[in-house]
Amino acid sequence: MESEGASFGEQLLEASRRNNIDLLETILESLANEPDRIADLINSSKDPFGNTALHLSCKSGSWEVLDLLLDQENIEIDPQNKVDGDSPLHVAVRYAQEEPEHGTFIARNLVEVGADPRLRNRHNQKPIDLIHGDELDELIDLLQGAELAADMDGDQAEDVEDEVIDDGPDDADPDVE
Repeated sequence: MESEGASFGEQLLEASRRNNIDLLETILESLANEPDRIADLINSSKDPFGNTALHLSCKSGSWEVLDLLLDQENIEIDPQNKVDGDSPLHVAVRYAQEEPEHGTFIARNLVEVGADPRLRNRHNQKPIDLIHGDELDELIDLLQGAELAADMDGDQAEDVEDEVIDDGPDDADPDVE
């Protein structure tokens, strides 16, 4: 009985676990660098626990692979796994318990591309609720700031912007010094 080898999905998950950027680039080239096919592969490939390539990259600190994945179009940033309902940001925070600096770096990059810090897992925990330890003040600040920014919708952001602009005296004449 001949084996056909690992599928692209299996290879993608393995590349994510081991930070194997060469394998990931080979997969992307095999998909002719077509954004829709790549996004479909990234979004649909999961291990038996429902972890995507993003989850696995965050769990193992595979920054180079994660960076390339985050550069792809139309990928889901906040998929939740089956076991705990954790998003990749939850997983990055868990990773930061072991590797504070690198985990915070990964979490920052996830937030920058739109990961939702307010998303709750099956235990009703947001990523910030998973933080234990004194070495993670920077991560706490990052997540608190991201939650605040996410809570502000477009109207609130405009109101804040208007308040800053209108902060001067009402009768001030710009031509008078």
